Amino acid sequence: MIVVPESAIPALIDRGAAFDAVEGVFAAMSRREAYNFPVIREDIGYADALYGFKSGFDRAGLTLGLKSGGYWPGNEAKGLTNHQSTVFLFDPDTGRLKAVVGGNYLTALRTAAASAVSIAHLAREDAKVLGMVGAGHQSAFQMRAAAEQRDFERIVGWNRNPARLETLAKAAAEIGLPFEAVDLDELGAQADVVITITSSFEPILKSHQIKPGTHIACMGTDTKGKQEVEAELVARATAFTDEIAQSTSIGECQHAVAGNLIGASDIVELGAVINKDHPGRSSQDEVTLFDGTGVGLQDLAVAGAVVELARAAGTAVETDL
Repeated sequence: MIVVPESAIPALIDRGAAFDAVEGVFAAMSRREAYNFPVIREDIGYADALYGFKSGFDRAGLTLGLKSGGYWPGNEAKGLTNHQSTVFLFDPDTGRLKAVVGGNYLTALRTAAASAVSIAHLAREDAKVLGMVGAGHQSAFQMRAAAEQRDFERIVGWNRNPARLETLAKAAAEIGLPFEAVDLDELGAQADVVITITSSFEPILKSHQIKPGTHIACMGTDTKGKQEVEAELVARATAFTDEIAQSTSIGECQHAVAGNLIGASDIVELGAVINKDHPGRSSQDEVTLFDGTGVGLQDLAVAGAVVELARAAGTAVETDL
């Protein structure tokens, strides 16, 4: 069994490798060569924590396993990341445990990679302004990954607590782009690509705030009841997702579906665009929306990549169970 500790992972995998792993697994899912198992996610009744499992099997990459973890909202005050997780990989031929991989950094990296894949395949080629809604731990990962997909000239951002936007301003400066804090009306008027990465349970962005041709990546809604944009905006847009079943039940599309504004058949798998089975964006004025619900196969894909990189670097720790 191989152990790749959390502390070793940032030096092993970069955004490019994460992008390739996530793009590849989205494509395999659409070809029905990979599938996710039902998600378990529960309020444990202690520390206000949500805990659960995401798992699946990629027959193409022979990756089998699960991610165990959840969200502890009090962790930030303790100097810890609110999201805590670990990935377990199993040998699909024998069922034996193959690897244990730290999941915190990988969760942030794969979530950012998913929105980046959506931008690469759905955003207008001439997109110049990136809009960020939310300034939590995940936001800087999102910004850096997105900035590599288009020739953005500047970044605008909004957060409920404006003071936290300093994190985004610093990250923008590190990648050489100017950053401006704006209100939501101005963000929608300026941004060609918008990433929402919050834990909101009520809509933040409204349809009238979004200009034609915008691509929106909704990355924060992964639980029943959460919502970052109003249902009318989802209905106005052409909706794409990682997995339709999750999109309609725990993703951003859940509210538009519940309101009978759209149906599951109106939502397109992003993997179909990657595989050239769907054209993706059909016009310059079309609003596209990616509902990134976060699937277990994403975690398994990046964890599998990390294990191979650790082996190649000679840093994999092998131990008996």
